[in-house]
Amino acid sequence: MQEVITPSRRGDPRDGSALSAAIVEWGRELGFQEVGIADTDLAADEIRLMNWLRANRHGEMDYMARHGKRRARPADLVPGTLRVISVRMNYWPGRATDTQRILSDSRKAYIARYALGRDYHKAMRAKLEKLARRIRDQVGEFGFRVFTDSAPVLEVALAAKAGLGWRGKHTLLLTREAGSYFFLGEIYTDLPLSVTTATTAHCGTCTKCIDVCPTGAIVAPYELDARRCISYLTIELKSSIPEPLRALIGNRVYGCDDCQLVCPWNREAPATSEEDFARVRNGLDDADLVTLFGWTEAEFNAKMEGSAIRRIGYERWSRNLAVGLGNAQPDPAIVEALRARADDPSPLVREHVAWALARQASHAGGAGR
Repeated sequence: MQEVITPSRRGDPRDGSALSAAIVEWGRELGFQEVGIADTDLAADEIRLMNWLRANRHGEMDYMARHGKRRARPADLVPGTLRVISVRMNYWPGRATDTQRILSDSRKAYIARYALGRDYHKAMRAKLEKLARRIRDQVGEFGFRVFTDSAPVLEVALAAKAGLGWRGKHTLLLTREAGSYFFLGEIYTDLPLSVTTATTAHCGTCTKCIDVCPTGAIVAPYELDARRCISYLTIELKSSIPEPLRALIGNRVYGCDDCQLVCPWNREAPATSEEDFARVRNGLDDADLVTLFGWTEAEFNAKMEGSAIRRIGYERWSRNLAVGLGNAQPDPAIVEALRARADDPSPLVREHVAWALARQASHAGGAGR
C-alpha cells in the first residue's frame, strides 16, 4: 500500500526554496535522473484533455472520461495539494538485442523496451515512497500521495511544468539528455515548495515520429488517436483488434517504440543504470512468436510474475501473438502452432487465430505464384 497522509492545514514557515533544492538532490541520490517541482495550474492542459475526450480518441479507456477534469486538477484528486514533485528514471535496456533486428524478423516478437524488465510501477513507487520518507524525516509529518501511472494524473503536463522536458509531437515527454526513454512518477504534496523552471521545446520542424507511425495514430503534431495506437491496441484494448489495423501491427505484440526509435533526441539516450530495468526477463528481447504462443496460462503467469506484461492477462497476450503469427512470413511451424489453438476456450483468441490462419494461407498462396 502506498502511504497517504491527510494534508495538513497549518501554515508552513519553512524555506520552500531550500527544501525544494534538497528534494531534488535526495531524489537524484535515490536513482532518479531528474527531479522537478510544479504548481497545480493545468488549465491549458485541461482544455486539451477535454477536446481529446470529446473526439473519443481515448477509445475503450473509459476511465479517462470517467475521471474527466479531475485528471487536470490535482487538488480535486488529493485535497490540499499545493505542489507536485515530478521525477523521471531512465529505462532503456542497453544490454537488450538490437531493436531493428527484431522488428525486421517476422518470426520474432517485438516487445516495447520499457517492458523487458521489472514492472516499473513497483520499482518507481518504492523509490518515491523512500523520497517521501526522507522529506518527512526532515520536516515532520506532511500531506502527500505517491503516483506511478496509477491514478488520474496528467504526468507529461506536470513533468513539463516542473522543467523535466517538453512535450514532443508524439505527445511523450522529451529531454535533451535522455530523449524519451524514461518513466515518470509524482508525489502530490501540501508543502508550499518553490517550483522549478520549465524548459523550452526543441522538436523544430521534425516530423519523423508522425511519419513513421505504422497505423497513423499521430494524427497531427501533439495529437494522438489512441484508437489507432499499437500500444493501445495491444495493451489497453480488451476486445478484438480492428481487422484493418491487424496487418499494420506486424510483430509488435506488446506496445510499440517506433515513434521513439526514429526520434533524433533518442540517438544518444543513455542506457539505464537501474538493474531492475536493465536485466531482460525470460529472453523477451529476442523471443520467437511460436515459442511464446506455446506457453500455457500457468506458464504465462509464472514467467510474467513481476512484469508489466502480466497486467494484460493470458487472453490478450495470446490475441496479440496470434496477430503477430498471422503477419509473419509463411512457415509450416507457425501454421501448426495456430492450428493447435484453433479451438481455444477463448472466443477472442479463436477469432484472431482464425484470422491468422487465413492470412498465413494468403501469404503462402502469394509466395507460390
